[in-house]
Amino acid sequence: METKSVDVAVIGAGTAGLNARREVEKAGKSFVLIEAGPYGTTCARVGCMPSKLLIAAADQAHAMVQGPIFGVHPGEWRVDGEAVMERVREERDRFAGFVVEATERIPEAARLRGRARFVDTTVLEVDDHTRVKADAVVIATGSRPWIPPPFDGLEGRVDVNDDVFEWTDLPKSVAVAGTGIIGLELGQALHRLGVEVAFFNPLDELGPFTDPALQAASREVFGRELRLHLGVEDLAAENVDGGVRIAWTEDGRRHERTFERVLAAAGRRPNLEALDLARTGLPLDERGRPPWDPHTTQCGDAPVFMAGDVSGHRPLLHEASDEGHIAGMNAARWPKVTAEIRRTSLAIAFTHPQIAIVGAPFAELDDAYTAGGVSYADQGRARVMGVNAGLVRLYARCGTCTLVGAEMLAPGAEHMGQQIAWAVQQRLTVQDVLGMPFYHPVLEEGLRTGLRDLAKALKVRGGCRGQDLPRCPGD
Repeated sequence: METKSVDVAVIGAGTAGLNARREVEKAGKSFVLIEAGPYGTTCARVGCMPSKLLIAAADQAHAMVQGPIFGVHPGEWRVDGEAVMERVREERDRFAGFVVEATERIPEAARLRGRARFVDTTVLEVDDHTRVKADAVVIATGSRPWIPPPFDGLEGRVDVNDDVFEWTDLPKSVAVAGTGIIGLELGQALHRLGVEVAFFNPLDELGPFTDPALQAASREVFGRELRLHLGVEDLAAENVDGGVRIAWTEDGRRHERTFERVLAAAGRRPNLEALDLARTGLPLDERGRPPWDPHTTQCGDAPVFMAGDVSGHRPLLHEASDEGHIAGMNAARWPKVTAEIRRTSLAIAFTHPQIAIVGAPFAELDDAYTAGGVSYADQGRARVMGVNAGLVRLYARCGTCTLVGAEMLAPGAEHMGQQIAWAVQQRLTVQDVLGMPFYHPVLEEGLRTGLRDLAKALKVRGGCRGQDLPRCPGD
């Protein structure tokens, strides 16, 4: 077995691993990048980019359906499933190709192919061909889709999001197991492309919302378009001729239906099991995870750092990129470890209406905070565009009037969520943001209405342009 000695070993060549490697190289330290799977990030190959390609096709189809609302009546049209999926694959391959080319430009001597496992705190074995001795290790092994029971025993008819983008045609019907961001994005897109879609969740939850008002709004808004089976019991599935037969109990009644395919979209799990983390000497919890600091990305007090989806912290590309930078910098300068300030959290789902969770969600608030909001059911610009649906809730600290977060279900939430995230990170007060320009007529005017509602709930006197400002509940 060959032995290789380096300053930093990076396990995983995804977004986090590539950024960690870059920081190590900038610091002038030696490194090796270890990857067991194909090059190309989760985002480019099976995540953000191909899913948005599918959604873009669905948007075009939905625009045809919506035409008569505006007095526009399209002629005969159809969805060509083979052409839709061909474009998805071609553009996906183009995006992933850029990442692969950049990765392969890293000197071959600094890249190792194979599965790494720990044999000591900073000693790794890669398959049966190389032993790597490092001063510090960065774990950036990403995550994988989880197939929930009773679907995990079925073969051939159950897909995860990774598989969808290999389809050569659209199926006639799909059961979506899961109603989180991945399930809603892909399921709604397939529905708008003419696929018969039904969603199943044993919990009465839809989307990532923690605010009860948003949960109710999401069930009402998405329920108008999609077939939702929430809070189902005794879910069972089996392979039959032509697909998967699903049986479930809902509202006290037993139901049964056959779907051509099942899309398992019930979340992802970090890729930790194959690493033999126990050999690092780090304490592990019941799920096999070591202690981890999001500000340093360090695991316990060891020269081991963890970045990206594998951390389970915020499984999003921009967060993986940031964690990769932090992990790479700290691994390169070990034992000097520096805590970094993390950016305001921002998560967006490209459903219709769109979803955005910014900063502190409702679940993290206590009596020191209050909320305001606005419905988009009759917002001017949204009504003009025929997309008037949804609700925005904004949260602020009572004593300081500072914005701390928001939960959004609204058209244009991908842009408005970004604006609120900037305001939260700048620690702006509600008055500060209300003092900013709002054009007419734009979707952002709804934000101003919501901010005014929030101002009324805050414990401040004056300075909010004559708004009624009673005491904050709990004060």
